[in-house]
Amino acid sequence: MHAIVINSTGGPEVLQYAEVDAPTPTEDQVLVEVLVAGVNYIDTYYRDGTYHSATPFIPGFEGTGRVIEDPRGEIAPGTMVAWENAFGSYAELVCVERDRMVAVPDDISPEIAGSMLLQGITAHYLTQGVYELDETSTCLITAGAGGVGLIATQMAKSLGATVYTVVSSDEKEELSYSAGADRVFRYSDGLAEEVRRFNGGGGVDVVYDGVGRDTFQESLEAVRPRGTVCLFGAASGPVEPIDPQVLNKHGSIFLTRPSIGAWTAEPGEYQMRAQAVVQAVTEGKLTFRVSGSYPLEKAAEAHRDLQSRKTTGSIVLKVKQEA
Repeated sequence: MHAIVINSTGGPEVLQYAEVDAPTPTEDQVLVEVLVAGVNYIDTYYRDGTYHSATPFIPGFEGTGRVIEDPRGEIAPGTMVAWENAFGSYAELVCVERDRMVAVPDDISPEIAGSMLLQGITAHYLTQGVYELDETSTCLITAGAGGVGLIATQMAKSLGATVYTVVSSDEKEELSYSAGADRVFRYSDGLAEEVRRFNGGGGVDVVYDGVGRDTFQESLEAVRPRGTVCLFGAASGPVEPIDPQVLNKHGSIFLTRPSIGAWTAEPGEYQMRAQAVVQAVTEGKLTFRVSGSYPLEKAAEAHRDLQSRKTTGSIVLKVKQEA
């Protein structure tokens, strides 16, 4: 089969299109023919060595495709499924844990199905887990026109919250407003002051920060006393270690660095969050924007575009074209 292989970590150029042996599923897995693979920031962290994996390896966690083989014979061949936790998804075939995937309804396109779970589940646990939003809540979302940002905005608004976002361009501002943002700001050294002024002089209840290094200090300033700063990504780079006394200085605020693994660890929690995303998409209550679709062999170009902030919403790799 063909796949993207990383022999040594580094920049996008290390993503090599190659022919490799097909994987063999265990009893707890199914073998899936990949139609579309999602491209996410976590993939870049493994590619550049921020997160470790022994080389050589095939990157990618997310995608959609049709079941080829189930060793237990429980899932029929041809069943369309989606997943977000199958390492090695930048490939024509991948093994997926049977309890970490969902069936895909016919009315959801492969591009959407292949990019909805990682960002959708993340937005779900942020808004309905890390900090439970309701009609009395105010939140600030950095990278408001990114994949998670657009979905989290929609989910937050559906819960009745007041949503402020931060973007870098006029186009992204328009996208953020279309997702339901109440007010869209631009990145600046005075961001926290602007947010507080617009919010009646006080900080927001929670900041969902997926940018990291470039926005973290403003996030600490923008939250109210005893509020929560949720650092869920590092698009601009990792945050430097901080003295816990800083949290006291800002009003006894809470700081958390969550992950999908931790927020889908309870029995039934993964399926609950995944099904909530699928149902919302099917019912038209949640809209995913796929702004770029690249052939599998162009994975390096996809990573460059993602990290240069040329993209909005989600981007995917087209692995196989259905007849």
